[in-house]
Amino acid sequence: GPWHPKKIENPAYQGPWVHPQIDNPEYKDDPELYAFDSFKYLGIDIWQVKSGSIFSHFTLADSWDDVKGDIELVNTFREGQKAKKDEEEKARQASEEKTKAEESEDEDEDEDEDDDDDDEEEDKPDL
Repeated sequence: GPWHPKKIENPAYQGPWVHPQIDNPEYKDDPELYAFDSFKYLGIDIWQVKSGSIFSHFTLADSWDDVKGDIELVNTFREGQKAKKDEEEKARQASEEKTKAEESEDEDEDEDEDDDDDDEEEDKPDL
């Protein structure tokens, strides 16, 4: 059967280790530490799993009312982009179907010509 390591009792076991909390006497709270006059830039490190993902329209605000307005603008923009993408997808599919239909018509014509050639060869006597 499968091998299992022996379990040895440890009478000194006190449970999972918890690191001690040590006060830092040099620590001073600074409420202005991350306060800037302007948040002009935003840096994000993203590990992307699916290609084609687009990240845009980031909002940094102090007021929820400002964010609500931005959400409405972004949703309107997103709906427009989605409609445009759907139209492009429909046009692409229609183009592909048209191309396939033309190819199948060309193949049918080629097969008819090949059949005519085969009939002519059958009529010839073997020499």
